[in-house]
Amino acid sequence: MDLIDVGAGIPIVLVPGIQGRWEWMRPTVDALSSRCRVITFSLADEPTCGAAFDEAAGFDCYVRQVRDAMDQAGVGRAFICGVSYGGLVAAAFAARYPERAEGLILVSAVPPGWRPDSRVRFYLRAPRLLSPLFMVGSLRLYPEIAAASDGALAGILAGARHAGNVLAHMFSPFRMARRVRLIERLDLVRELETLSLPTLVITGEDGLDRVVPVRLTEDYLRLWPHARRVTLARTGHLGSITRPDAFLDALLPFVQHAGDRAGRRKVG
Repeated sequence: MDLIDVGAGIPIVLVPGIQGRWEWMRPTVDALSSRCRVITFSLADEPTCGAAFDEAAGFDCYVRQVRDAMDQAGVGRAFICGVSYGGLVAAAFAARYPERAEGLILVSAVPPGWRPDSRVRFYLRAPRLLSPLFMVGSLRLYPEIAAASDGALAGILAGARHAGNVLAHMFSPFRMARRVRLIERLDLVRELETLSLPTLVITGEDGLDRVVPVRLTEDYLRLWPHARRVTLARTGHLGSITRPDAFLDALLPFVQHAGDRAGRRKVG
């Protein structure tokens, strides 16, 4: 597997979103690796990843990939951080391998009971053919990019940088559509409801997330009353990318506190 392993300190495994490319999250990786050890990768069915993907196993391949990445990096336990679609992967991993998860961090995550809405179903009809329309539709993300920036010009420049990164590491409409279909037939609610790990749920502001509405990610808070919640101001779905330093500030106290508590348990 082509593994990205940078930084030093508390290990965090970062699972990317439905586009599958870790490169889209480079600002997030850079911020987190300034204080932690970050282990990340592209999803298993991405040609650049180098991991095995079994069509029959489907979604389970992404869950096993987290385990395989930790094995390759020589990490026994880590904080598992999943963004958007990757949040569902991270949650499933924590439920299946609780002995390897120090804690769970879900960022604007797709909830376990999610099903595609009418807009998503429209793109699923012909993902390759409709990909130009999908890219035009991505302009709906500009308001949150502008909100995260200091002024209109900064927002335009930030949007251009993000677009450039997307074009340099192009997504596959076919693979994105397949990933949606892989979770349509999943029933993870019962599997996840008994999870008792330290959990942090991070969202942007209600109204700015035009991809996974905040109310959907809040399903995790209803599933796990023990979970902590942080809202990143002036962000929506892309907060970990558009405001990576604020994202680090939100995540770091949770990681340090949970890590200290785990250390005390080992001593005791």
